[in-house]
Amino acid sequence: MSGYITFEERLEIESMIFQRCSFGEIAKKINKDRSTISREIRRHSVIEKSGYSGFGFNACMHKETCKMGMVCGDKCVKTSCKLCRTCGHCNDYCPEFAEQVCIVRIKPPYVCNGCEERNKCTLEKTIYSAVQANIMAEQEISSSRKGALCDEAEIARLNAFVTPLILNGQSIHQIFCNNADTLMCSEKTLYNYIDAGFFDARNIDLPRKVRYRPRRKKKEFKVDRGCYIGRSYEEYQKLLNKKTDIHPAQMDSVIGTVGGKVLLTIHFPHTSFMMGFLRDFNTSQSVIDIFEMLYVKLGRKLFEKIFPVILTDRGSEFSNPRMIEFTKDGVRRTSIYYCDAGCPHQKGSIEVNHELIRRVLPKGVTFDNLTQENVDVMMNHINSYSRLKLGNKTPFEAFEFYYGTEVFEKLGYKQVEKNQVIINPKLLKR
Repeated sequence: MSGYITFEERLEIESMIFQRCSFGEIAKKINKDRSTISREIRRHSVIEKSGYSGFGFNACMHKETCKMGMVCGDKCVKTSCKLCRTCGHCNDYCPEFAEQVCIVRIKPPYVCNGCEERNKCTLEKTIYSAVQANIMAEQEISSSRKGALCDEAEIARLNAFVTPLILNGQSIHQIFCNNADTLMCSEKTLYNYIDAGFFDARNIDLPRKVRYRPRRKKKEFKVDRGCYIGRSYEEYQKLLNKKTDIHPAQMDSVIGTVGGKVLLTIHFPHTSFMMGFLRDFNTSQSVIDIFEMLYVKLGRKLFEKIFPVILTDRGSEFSNPRMIEFTKDGVRRTSIYYCDAGCPHQKGSIEVNHELIRRVLPKGVTFDNLTQENVDVMMNHINSYSRLKLGNKTPFEAFEFYYGTEVFEKLGYKQVEKNQVIINPKLLKR
C-alpha cells in the first residue's frame, strides 16, 4: 500500500473531512493506511486567523463580555469601531488578552473543515485544503532533492583534501583516480561541489574546464501518463451515453512555425462556434493561463455551462488536466478527456474547422507577427461563415441560441455582416 497521495486523493480527503468521515472511512475509500491519512492532514493543513461576517479574528476568552474600546489607539485600522472586539486587531494590544484555544483542533480530524460552528467562530482555525496541501507536498519533495547530500563536516574534509591538490595543478580526474577510497564520492560530485562554491578551489583553478563552453542540454518534455487514467475516450463515451443533455467542447493546438507562437482553439461541435487564443509558447502553463482568464471573465456559472466537458488529444500542452479542471480553491469547473493515441478523428469536428483557419493562415506561415486582436478578427469572420449543417445559419447565431449573447459581450466577439466575411490571407493584411 503506497504512502504517496495524488491530488485527486487529496480532493477526496477534503470532501470526506467536510462530511465528518473518520480516518478509517477515508483510508478505505482511497486505499491508504489510516495513519497515512492522519499524517497527511496534520502535515499539510494551514492555520487561518479569520472571523465571520461582521466580526474579525478574535481569540480572546473575554470577547463576549468585553466592553473595552480604543485599545489599539492610533494604530487601529478600523476607525469606526466603538468596541475593540469588532476590529480584529485588539488581541495584539489589549493588556487583558487571554487566548482561547479550541480543543476540537487537538483531536481527530485535527481540522475545522467539517465543524458546524465554523461559520460563527472567531478563533484560530486549522484548515485542510487539497490545493494548498498538494502545493506543500510538492515543495517538500522539491526541497528534499536540492543541495548537497552530505553535511558541513564532510564538505570541509573534502575541501581540505581536494583543494591543495587542485592548486598544485592536478585535475579532478587525476585526484579521483588516485584517491577514490579516501574521497568516497564520485568524480561528478566533486565537479558539482566546485560549481556550487563549496570548495576554496574554483573553476578558474581548473585549467581545462574554463576553456570549454557549457554543454547545451535539450529540454525534455515529459508527459505524466497518469493524467490519462479515468480520462480515456472510452470513459468519455460512457459519460455522453449517461448524460445525453450535455454539449462537450473540443480543444486543440494550431502550430505556425516550430518554436514560434501557437494557437489554442476551442470548438463547440453542436454550434460550430470556435474560439482562438494566441500563446507565446506551446506549454501546459500557457493553456492553464487561458482557462484561468476565461474563468475570471465568464464567471463560474457561465463557464461551467459552456465548458461541462472538454475532449482533446494527448499533446504535452494538455498534460496537466487537474489545473484546468479545478479552480485554485479546489472546486471542479470542467472535466478533461483524451482521444486515443493516434486517433485525431475522434475529435474530427475541430480538425475540419481548422481548415478555415488554414485558409487565412496557411501551413508554414509564422504566427509571431500576430496579436490576439488579429486572432479575434479572424475568429469573428470564421464564426460568421454560414454552415449547411446549421441550416445555413452562422455559428454566431447557433451559439447565441444555446447560450445567449453574454459570452460575446464578455469576450469581445462581434458578428460580421455575411457579405463582408473574408476567409483568405488578405483578411489580416488590411
